[in-house]
Amino acid sequence: MAAAFPASSAFNPNCSAPFMLRLRLRPHRAGVAAVAAATLREVCAGRVPDHVLLRAEDVGYLVPTEMQEQSLPVLLSGQDCVLHAQTGSGKTLAYLLSVFSAIDFDRSSVQALIVVPTRELGIQVTKVARVLAAKSCTVMALLDGGMLRRQKSWVKVVPFLRFPLHCYDVFLLTIVVHFQAEPPAIIVATVASLCQMIERRAFSLQSVKILVIDEVDFIFGSSKQVSSLRKILTSYSAASSRQTIFASASIPQHNRFMHDCIQHKWTKICTKKERLNVLLSLLERDALKSGIIFVAEQSERSKKAGNPPLTTIVFEFLKSTYKGSLDVLLLEEDMNFNARATSFSEVKGRGFLLVSTDIASRGFDLPQTSHIYNFELPKTATDYLHRSGRTGREPFSKVECSVTTLITEDEQFVLQRFQNELKFHCEELHLESMFTFNL
Repeated sequence: MAAAFPASSAFNPNCSAPFMLRLRLRPHRAGVAAVAAATLREVCAGRVPDHVLLRAEDVGYLVPTEMQEQSLPVLLSGQDCVLHAQTGSGKTLAYLLSVFSAIDFDRSSVQALIVVPTRELGIQVTKVARVLAAKSCTVMALLDGGMLRRQKSWVKVVPFLRFPLHCYDVFLLTIVVHFQAEPPAIIVATVASLCQMIERRAFSLQSVKILVIDEVDFIFGSSKQVSSLRKILTSYSAASSRQTIFASASIPQHNRFMHDCIQHKWTKICTKKERLNVLLSLLERDALKSGIIFVAEQSERSKKAGNPPLTTIVFEFLKSTYKGSLDVLLLEEDMNFNARATSFSEVKGRGFLLVSTDIASRGFDLPQTSHIYNFELPKTATDYLHRSGRTGREPFSKVECSVTTLITEDEQFVLQRFQNELKFHCEELHLESMFTFNL
């Protein structure tokens, strides 16, 4: 399912009365290619530069997905809109085509801003944007983990004495950031890194023509990021002179994906040790191409007590006991930038078992992922949806995908609540009849 609709006064106070265009997609059956009514070039109808479309065609984007076919006319119209698109439906390409349709390639200024919640999602969006740009404009990534070499070569920090204070023989020291090269036309940034650069006066957003907030529900759900995002939306740039696009995969029209694309299973366990052994048995039983094992983030209380993160416990357990052919990898939010980037790059194009916190539940495009294991229940139904969305992403694949959740008896009602809210059915696995554990 997908929905794209003008957002009117939500973004632009000068808009007239709000109206909505809701787009519903036809059911898609795995293994059967949908018949497209038009090519991607025809859908764009001359509103996207030819060299961008040529690059898109060169890398295989010839026929739009149903979501792209129905949403691009709204996106390319320049109206503020909310893009509701199920995971894996191609919303990144859709809003990037809108970005390239809006910018002036002969103008030297920041004209497009894409805000993302995590570094990993930012890396993927930047990669696609640079492929489409093909050196026709600069795409800069401002992502958590410090300034990259490309950023350092772009700006130069120069201190100088500004003016004397009255009655005191001292001077104010002002930090000024000078451009050493032309500013990028497109910036992909996390909220924290973007605000840091704006506060250092590295650039202005007043010339921004299009602003995209990807995974907007996730960002607005974070108290750390929401106040900064409000400044980006209201203070740093003018809403009346730009197009604003909110994108998200957390949508009320996700029933087809949850019900048809993947199988949902659960099994009841009692102790932490039993949970580890059940997980190991499932990994040995399931014919998975690759899988992600989601574990809850460590609480502050556990950190202060000096306990190891559960991700580490699960990772070390599997490294010592799992005898399959898949590589066991670890990804967690507290890992430093280089470690996170290494884990992310290692899973590309190979079989893996990735032990991760919810940092991997948004924006990770790993089509070979066939199985999801919730070692612990996610906090909300939305989190369950995004974890599940990491599988079933390979187009027209006949590989059976599944999401398996390990729960205690007390947690069964929470999983039932998720089923009611997301409208899917979860099958119980009676493991005692299939496995014998040495507990």
